[in-house]
Amino acid sequence: MTPRTAQTSAPVLEHIATRWSPRSFDGEHAIPEGALRGAFEAARWSASANNTQPWRFIVARRGSETFRKIEDTLVGFNRLWAGSAAAMVVNIAETHDADGAPRVWAEYDLGQAVAHLVMQAHSEGLHTHQMGGFDREAIRAAFELEDRFLPISIVAIGAIGSPEQLPEQLRERELAPRTRLPLEDLILLND
Repeated sequence: MTPRTAQTSAPVLEHIATRWSPRSFDGEHAIPEGALRGAFEAARWSASANNTQPWRFIVARRGSETFRKIEDTLVGFNRLWAGSAAAMVVNIAETHDADGAPRVWAEYDLGQAVAHLVMQAHSEGLHTHQMGGFDREAIRAAFELEDRFLPISIVAIGAIGSPEQLPEQLRERELAPRTRLPLEDLILLND
């Protein structure tokens, strides 16, 4: 397999350089009860505007009814590979408090929490792949979410599997070198 460690232009933490998003998950691997606790604890301690902590999660292990409901909402290529992950997590932003006051930073705060979750899972030997390709309204309906709860993304979690199990087009993407825009292209102004 192609090396997965990022070739960075400045030193970064090892877990950042080695984190990547596989599509090939080991369909036999099961996450033991309690094994994701550290990942969610990392998410819990993420920063948030006014300490509102507007993140909520639906956690499902492969084989459960909740997993099936989440899998049924996936679209496009995600339907081809995500079902072999050991778990899926729906990431939800609480966009309004219980009184209806808007939480304008909720999606940003959720993103930080999910980044913490992903990095902690990676540090514990698990792999993750974040997805936006799902039917948001189907998630809302399947789990009877209140209007203030907005599903933003889904994370597949598990142990890495063989790229050979993927359809050819996805296998090519799985084995392709990792790339990113140059750092200089991302910084608009640096005075």
